[in-house]
Amino acid sequence: MRRSTGPESIVPPAAPGGGGAGLRPVGAAAGQECEVTTWARLLGDEEPAEERQAEAGFFARLRDSLGKSRRALTDQLAAAAFDPADNEAWERLEEALIAADVGVPATAELVRRLEARAEVGDLTEALVDEAAGLLGEPGTLDVRERPSVVLVVGVNGTGKTTTIGKLAFHLHDHGRSVIVAAADTFRAAAEEQLEIWAGRAEADFVGSERGGDPAAVAYDAIEAASARGRDVVVVDTAGRLHTQTNLMEELAKIRRVIEGKLAGAPHETLLVIDATTGQNGVRQAQLFGQAVQVTGVALTKLDGSAKGGVALAIAHELGLPVKLVGVGEGVEDLHPFAPRDFARALISG
Repeated sequence: MRRSTGPESIVPPAAPGGGGAGLRPVGAAAGQECEVTTWARLLGDEEPAEERQAEAGFFARLRDSLGKSRRALTDQLAAAAFDPADNEAWERLEEALIAADVGVPATAELVRRLEARAEVGDLTEALVDEAAGLLGEPGTLDVRERPSVVLVVGVNGTGKTTTIGKLAFHLHDHGRSVIVAAADTFRAAAEEQLEIWAGRAEADFVGSERGGDPAAVAYDAIEAASARGRDVVVVDTAGRLHTQTNLMEELAKIRRVIEGKLAGAPHETLLVIDATTGQNGVRQAQLFGQAVQVTGVALTKLDGSAKGGVALAIAHELGLPVKLVGVGEGVEDLHPFAPRDFARALISG
């Protein structure tokens, strides 16, 4: 029997996180500009000055989280000065980018862009500029409709459930009432974990009995949101069934039911990718994109990865914007993605 609870059962909220735009990042050298993308900007709200100030300090943590990835890249480049006229220098650059899990197609594109410059100048700064260009503009999260539906997909172990919990927290922190739907009905632990996060975010929770119909959970959550006047429905989904085909068919069914229940929904479909998987994350994005029309990526576990360059591969090969990054376990460790800050943290620190 499906169940639905409101926010009455609440565990103590986690420490609030912020977002932020237009300041020099804490820990960055003088003269380096900070792109700073705040939660308010991601959600299309007016940006409070204090939120921009708070988010500026995130650069140092992002830089630290990308330390392994950056060393994989810079250790290769530090072997000798870069000479644009030297073919071996270009080969070393390509090898360094591939070692950082940028991937062959994105590496080729970055090298093409550098070669097209009249003058490369400082290689590090040129590479930061071109990587930022490849990543594109800061993304937004489309939660303007009432209710809006955010469908979240990804394989088990990527941090999908905790990402949903943190997202729900930040949505609530920015004035949205939220319903969290546990449509991963195959793992009891996932539902229990999500219900705890829902309490922390002061969100309503909709779940089901073990093995229930996932699409029905999504349907019930949207119905509850409409009846209760909630702003956003965030839907968790299974990350593993008996076969890959079964999983993709199940996700496609959930999407069809959501579309049938609410015109224009889901308004966002986020794919959660574990950065430590590197190029496997690109393959995951290809598969999930075919099944559910992914609109953006949440890249998690950057703090333990030497493969942060996968963000460039995702952006270039699949045309998908990275919208969120995770650099730790705390609720404040999920942040809107700032392409230029990411490129600088990955390449120059």
